[in-house]
Amino acid sequence: MEVPDPLPEETVKKHNLPSLSEAIHKIHYPTDSQEAETAKERLAFDDLLLFQLKALLERRKLNQLKSVRVKFDKDLIQGFISRLPFELTKDQKVAAWEILKDLEKTYPMNRLMEGDVGSGKTVVALMGAVQVAKTGYQSVFMAPTEVLANQHFRTMSELLGDNFLNIGLLTGSEAKFNGKIADKAELKNKISEGKVDIIIGTHAVIQKGVHFKNLAFVVLDEQHRFGVAQRAVLVKNKEIVPHLLSMTATPIPRTLALTIYGDLDISTIKEKPKNRRKIITKVISPSQRKTAYKFLRDEVNSGRQVFVICPRIELANPAKEIKGKLGQSKMNIMWAEVKAVQDEYKKLSEEIFPDLKVAMLHGKMKSSEKIETMEKFKNKKYGILVSTSVVEVGVDIQNATIMMIENSERFGLAQLHQFRGRVGRGEHQSYCLLFTSSADKNINQRLKALIECDDGFMLAEKDMTIRGPGEFFGVKQSGLPDLAMASLANVELIKKARLEARFLLKDDSNLTNYPLLKECLERFQRLTHFE
Repeated sequence: MEVPDPLPEETVKKHNLPSLSEAIHKIHYPTDSQEAETAKERLAFDDLLLFQLKALLERRKLNQLKSVRVKFDKDLIQGFISRLPFELTKDQKVAAWEILKDLEKTYPMNRLMEGDVGSGKTVVALMGAVQVAKTGYQSVFMAPTEVLANQHFRTMSELLGDNFLNIGLLTGSEAKFNGKIADKAELKNKISEGKVDIIIGTHAVIQKGVHFKNLAFVVLDEQHRFGVAQRAVLVKNKEIVPHLLSMTATPIPRTLALTIYGDLDISTIKEKPKNRRKIITKVISPSQRKTAYKFLRDEVNSGRQVFVICPRIELANPAKEIKGKLGQSKMNIMWAEVKAVQDEYKKLSEEIFPDLKVAMLHGKMKSSEKIETMEKFKNKKYGILVSTSVVEVGVDIQNATIMMIENSERFGLAQLHQFRGRVGRGEHQSYCLLFTSSADKNINQRLKALIECDDGFMLAEKDMTIRGPGEFFGVKQSGLPDLAMASLANVELIKKARLEARFLLKDDSNLTNYPLLKECLERFQRLTHFE
């Protein structure tokens, strides 16, 4: 049976691929494993090629849009750097330079800055915002939670000092302007009149009711995707698309960076600030619990603080849960996680550490309660904070030296590394204790990777090998076919597809000469979405 082949004949020959009919036949009736492998590679190549074509066309579309050109002012940036209370690492300087160069272009920046936990991404993004403000335009920093938005506001206010910039905070529960509590309506007014240079807030609030006078720079924290349409909503002037910088503390395995994030430019910060001590990581088996608790008590009594993370909730019957209404299923998980925190809090505060001050934090608390709890913890009113994985991104408590994780085997390596990065930010030696309820050798083998390695980039690669690409950044939700998903670990095949996509678009940017391929691409674009 002949199946029309969307790939140009020369492409099939060049890469020594079987025809589509042959591949489909051989994947169903292979004579040996090699035949099955070749057929699988051909089908995966098709999907990866469509991926690369899509990414290149997205990029091309973006390059035709207009953005604000922000000229680089060397004296301004050098002055800002010289006033910082620390020295920038080489990686931070390179990333800042890439961002400042992007801002000079007439089309919108589309950059992802990935940096290991605690590598200092905020200050790099802030340099871009300072440059934008001095040119007379506005910048907005959007954070996923109120706790994080507050922290950004505090950090940036400290870093800016008396830099004569107006900085505002706007979240669901509060508004601040230049460090003082402000009226929400008044702050929104100031923003629309262009009187606020840098606005920090949560995604929801900023997207809902804020009108900017002249927005030129959007910085997104921990949300990898923010399309042109979403950017347009933020800007009154529909002719102009603001520059976009996304920041993430979850390093992206290289193959994913080449495919799913193929339409983004990527800046990488690997170096940690100087004088950071390595965090000591230990796997704690059930028999070692008592000793670990004694160690926790000693640390708290000597003035340090402890994070306790409760595990992700595994559903007893996932199939049944997922068949139910998805919203309900999410609610069930959330309530189960709240209960896990409440149980752990009760156990620690009443049975194990009745003499210590213990607090808790979970997703069902009001935002104002969460912020208040974090503030009190930061001000050392509590020694131990029991939390769900809320604490994963961005919380900065210098005095916290222990990260204790219950049932740590339920988390992926990359996520455990995120938790670990919440401690070790001050002068004292810090520890990450991975409590496990199992003596399973394989599980402990996986956790041992964390003991040996504190490089988030290497761990991300290991994690992808162990758990497969589908577990990363909603790749599962991207609509990507399974075969292509499996081949997201095949660097060589991805590079081939990337080169071929460039070659095909070079002389024929609309794929006019390849109608079948064009049709496949249109179908693929409808099915896949990476927003």
